[in-house]
Formats: sequence, structure tokens, C-alpha cells
Amino acid sequence: MMLDKLSWRYAVKKMDPSQSVPEEKVEKILEAIRFAPTSSGVQPFEVFVVANPGIRAQIREAAFGQAQVTDGSHLLVFAAWDNYTAARIDAVLEANLEARGASETLTAYYDRLKGMYLPRSEAVNHDHAARQAYIAFGFALAAAAELEVDSTPMEGFDPSKVDEILGLRAKGLRSVTLLPLGVRAAEGDWLQGMSKVRKPAEELFTVLA
Repeated sequence: MMLDKLSWRYAVKKMDPSQSVPEEKVEKILEAIRFAPTSSGVQPFEVFVVANPGIRAQIREAAFGQAQVTDGSHLLVFAAWDNYTAARIDAVLEANLEARGASETLTAYYDRLKGMYLPRSEAVNHDHAARQAYIAFGFALAAAAELEVDSTPMEGFDPSKVDEILGLRAKGLRSVTLLPLGVRAAEGDWLQGMSKVRKPAEELFTVLA
């Protein structure tokens, strides 16, 4: 059951570098990211699967030495668009038209979207894009849990340094979060085995009948 898997997962603090996540499980996690919902279906982000040990070592330095970056077998870097542009939204429209056929409704919809997004500041648009990336990030965490793949969601890194390492700014992207995937170490992880601490339902949820 999904809730059991979510209870099983935790933010792994120590991974076993001698073990690797099977590629077929990684591919399923990537597919979960691909199918995650985003506002207007724009998917304003990219995900970098970093396998190169040298690059991961550099990112570990930018992540304040967090060992999961290199001890995990895979590292996902979520990078959001720095801004919305007419060309980027037109590309989304073209993909829709190719998949669904010519449609005045679709064309008008994305024209209205450009009218809303393009006048906004880059900062506002990047924040919006980053929120869409986080939806996909959540899907990745849930998919990893379902597959019993250990992961560590990370915001503790220097985005500007990761952007430089991966050349993201030249691609119109900015890193927003990291997700190492791997296998939890048998020992040495201070968080392993601890009870989950979450707000009780009556504090977290308000039902307005």
C-alpha cells in the first residue's frame, strides 16, 4: 500500500556506495517525473541525471559536503526555467497540436497564456516554474518510495555553483533541488530507525463543511 511505502521512506543520511539502484527502477522514477502534472502542461523545467563521478564530486562540494551526492548511485538535479518566453510556450503549443491535431481552442489557450506570463518579471516567472519543478520532485519521491529506492531530498546546496558546474544559465535554467538515489547503509545513519514526526491530522487539516 502506498501509505506503507511513504512510512518506509525517510531522508537517508548515509548511503552505501557499493550498491546501486537498478536502472529499470531509475527509469520508472524518471517516468513518474515526466507524467507529473504542471500548470497548463508546460513542464517548465529539466532534470539532469548526473552519473559522472567528477561532476558529482564538484556538486558534493557545492552541497556542503553531503556524502549522499557521491555515495548514492544516481543524482537527479531539478532545474527550472529562468523565465517564460514566447518560443518556449510556442514549443508547448506545437507539441500539443502534434499530439492532438489542429485546434483553434488550443492555440487561443496558449496565446492567452503568453499574454499572462510574458509581461511578468523574470523573478516571478522563475518562481512559478520552480513550483512546477517541485510538483515533479514530489512525484519522484513518491515513486522512489513505491519502488523502495532510497532518496534524500536536498535544498542544502549553493544553486549558483551547481548552475556553473552544469552550465545551466547558458541553457536558460536554474537549479532548484537535488535528489540523490541510492541504497541506505546498514549502519552509521543517525536517522535510520527513528520514528517519523509529523503534525497530527487535526492540526494539519481543516475541513470546511
